[in-house]
Amino acid sequence: MTKVDQILIASSIVTMDPTYRVVHDGALAIKADSIAAVDEREKILSVYSTENVVDFGNLTIMPGLVNAHTHVPMSLLRGLADDMRLDVWLLGYMMPVERKFVSPEFCRLGTMLSCAEMIRSGITSFADMYYFEDTVAEATALAGMRAVCGQTVLKFPAPDADSFEDSLASAANFIKKWKGHDLIIPSVAPHAAYTATQEILAACAELAIKHDIPLHIHIAETQNEVEEWRENYGMPVVPWVKKLGVLDAKIIAAHCVHIDEGEMHTLEHAEAGVAHNPSSNLKLASGFAPISDMLDIGLNVGIGTDGPASNNDLDMFDEMRLASFIAKAVTNDPTALPARKTFEMATIMGARALHIDDLTGSLEAGKRADLIVVDLHTTHNLPHFDHDPNAIYSRIVYATKATDVTDVIVNGQWLMRDRSLLTLQEDVLYEQAEQYAREIDAFLLEREGSVLSKLIAIGGAEQEQSYEVQIKVRLPDPAGVKAKLDEGVFEVVRTAHYHEYDTYFSFPDPEKARLRYREDEFVDANDEVFNVRARLTLTGPAAEREYPNSVLLSRSRFIAPARYTPRFYREYFKPSSEISIHKDRLRWLVRYESLEFFINIDEIQKPYIEGFFLEIKSRTWSRKDAERKAELISKILETLDVGDAEALTVEYPDYVRDRAR
Repeated sequence: MTKVDQILIASSIVTMDPTYRVVHDGALAIKADSIAAVDEREKILSVYSTENVVDFGNLTIMPGLVNAHTHVPMSLLRGLADDMRLDVWLLGYMMPVERKFVSPEFCRLGTMLSCAEMIRSGITSFADMYYFEDTVAEATALAGMRAVCGQTVLKFPAPDADSFEDSLASAANFIKKWKGHDLIIPSVAPHAAYTATQEILAACAELAIKHDIPLHIHIAETQNEVEEWRENYGMPVVPWVKKLGVLDAKIIAAHCVHIDEGEMHTLEHAEAGVAHNPSSNLKLASGFAPISDMLDIGLNVGIGTDGPASNNDLDMFDEMRLASFIAKAVTNDPTALPARKTFEMATIMGARALHIDDLTGSLEAGKRADLIVVDLHTTHNLPHFDHDPNAIYSRIVYATKATDVTDVIVNGQWLMRDRSLLTLQEDVLYEQAEQYAREIDAFLLEREGSVLSKLIAIGGAEQEQSYEVQIKVRLPDPAGVKAKLDEGVFEVVRTAHYHEYDTYFSFPDPEKARLRYREDEFVDANDEVFNVRARLTLTGPAAEREYPNSVLLSRSRFIAPARYTPRFYREYFKPSSEISIHKDRLRWLVRYESLEFFINIDEIQKPYIEGFFLEIKSRTWSRKDAERKAELISKILETLDVGDAEALTVEYPDYVRDRAR
């Protein structure tokens, strides 16, 4: 007799081995951290002996589920911001909150909370991508779970790094620390093509290849991402990252919602794994990943929950059921993605997608003892029909719930016995999580009441000079002003010609702030566009006193790069009203009495307004300087022979709105 540490007995054992063997009245022998054998009860008991025999009666033993993609610390952000588009959700809410709150302590608590949830729902292995991944790995190992832990690398500052160089250095140290651990497989995780640079992606690939570890990345999650890549690079995302050498690493490609057949073949040739996240893709309206086509081509596709903030749970039984149903609906074929194939994606194929199938994913001699015990004899799972050998997979995928999981073993160690967690204290986690929720609520409530706070939250906002001095006058014919400027009445520092496309967002009292989204097209002498820029400008209400001709406006003013679309800002800032103005602008920067002024000649083309406008403006930090400039503007008007022109005492959006009434 061969001595083992424990023998488990159950009415059925679903192995997910290469023959899809299901052992009825079976037993499984465990030696240390690995499976010694799986077979019928009589055969196991005739060969192996132990003092620790656990008979689960009519329950079922099966491989632990593999969650192919998630962000486990985000359990602390569950329900934070729902029913939004992906970009608004991620860039407008998740990332600002993360910048404020994410720390090693945050990640430790969020990881432990997620591990508790995953253990209860039968997950034994997962692939993570987040910040402070060393802390995530530590908490995961303490909980006893197996994980591919990916240190995130971004092109902009992150909660755990001031630069991508810092992130890469952290990833290198993280990999060296955890390589060879019993439970943790370190990986590097450049978040996505749109949050990385070519340099970052190449460096991450080099790091992954050097250490023979996975590279975890989001690929083609949204249609916008794909369209942007085709427009900017003339190709989809997959061939673009291939050119950078990314596919030479062990790839875990999350989502892949919008990839074509050629890209599928490219990923298959690279032996990449794909993580399909049905709930997240549905909730964020990202689309339907072509899973059936991927499987036909031979890609290893796992199933993931994505993070708890975008799902909002970590329930792989839900994900299996959804994955199968969506595939059937999308293909209009009820035979698409049958139950056995779906369960394979959640177990052994998911392990292949994570490049850890040598360790886990199936119940076979020599593999680690990662398994779960499930009660299939429940009200929602009866009766049982056994004429079809695949009936047990249907029961697992279509009827079983996470609450049916009774026991969990990872690496030969018990993590849950009879629905009681053994490695985590849930009540303590709940209390700490609620404290974070209260703090985040307070932060968001304060932020939501201020457009400036929301602008600062998404990054890049800088305060400009406090005093803005300007005047606008109607100009039926700009020829005279142009002639004066050409004559050299002022020292001209530089000139420019551009088309301005402005969208003004207004907000209700008492703030009276106005946010302008501007796209500028700089054009040459032939009116050909040679440069484009986009930016946001937030101005407060006019203050202080007005000088003659309404030339002194003192106001708060902040400027920020406009990295996203007007639609993003509309949904993020939620203005009470908006107006769009397109104009053609000729600009001179001139120096007059040692002070600089901008002189603009504007033609409003949308909505069309006959004639032109002359605008003279300057900004300064100094009140004294502002008063001096206010006096000089009147002299500039006189010098340009327009001293008696009709002055506008309102801004363009107010003028246009008043005319429309």
